[in-house]
Amino acid sequence: MTTNPLKLTTIAVLAVFCTQFSLVAGESIDLLKDGLTAWQDSTGWTTANEVIVNPANEKELTVSKPGKAIAVVVKKSRAAYLLTKELHGDLEAVIEFMVPKGSNSGIYFMGRYEIQVLDSFGKTEVKHGDCGGIYQRWGKHKDNGQAPKVNASTAPGTWQKFEITFRAPRFDETGKKTENARFVKVVHNGQLVHENAEVTGPTRSAMKEHAPEEARGPVRIQGDHGAVAYRTFTIKHLTLK
Repeated sequence: MTTNPLKLTTIAVLAVFCTQFSLVAGESIDLLKDGLTAWQDSTGWTTANEVIVNPANEKELTVSKPGKAIAVVVKKSRAAYLLTKELHGDLEAVIEFMVPKGSNSGIYFMGRYEIQVLDSFGKTEVKHGDCGGIYQRWGKHKDNGQAPKVNASTAPGTWQKFEITFRAPRFDETGKKTENARFVKVVHNGQLVHENAEVTGPTRSAMKEHAPEEARGPVRIQGDHGAVAYRTFTIKHLTLK
């Protein structure tokens, strides 16, 4: 039997692709379903089935029921930034999170573009650094931060929810960027806080901040700015126009 080398090469390429990107377009997967196995370095993080605000310290969390359904940093520390093992482009995400009083985290799409997580409960005026905001860039680009349209934050210690549709930047065949990344829609606790919000470049403290942008990247969760818990992190790959 004659073997077609082109066919074998194609199969090999597809095998590598499927190994790296196991999530099929349109399929949803919870990145916390199996604890922290979908993430790289989880130093400083633990898992639980239930967490509450620490009765002895309102700025901390405590595990009230052991398990692996929730990823949690119980107090401010040098906990690692969680980083997905897989790379992502266009996607839809549903994320549930909890912060205690005054705490701070963030979710970086493609490791570069941050939606802020913060205890912003009760604020009458919100800025890019408040919960649901698109955090600003460095230096001359720092005015690129975008405040949420409304403050949808609930009280510290309560579970909150983001529903986010993200569109990755586009590049031509030479690798030149032709379109910026965009948060097509960000809904916070049922309220629309961003729509078609363009981001011209990486957020402050993004990974590979000064390197050229890319078509795919990992999801990244900030862990070193305070106590925080995530109990749902469902993503679905999309192909947006």
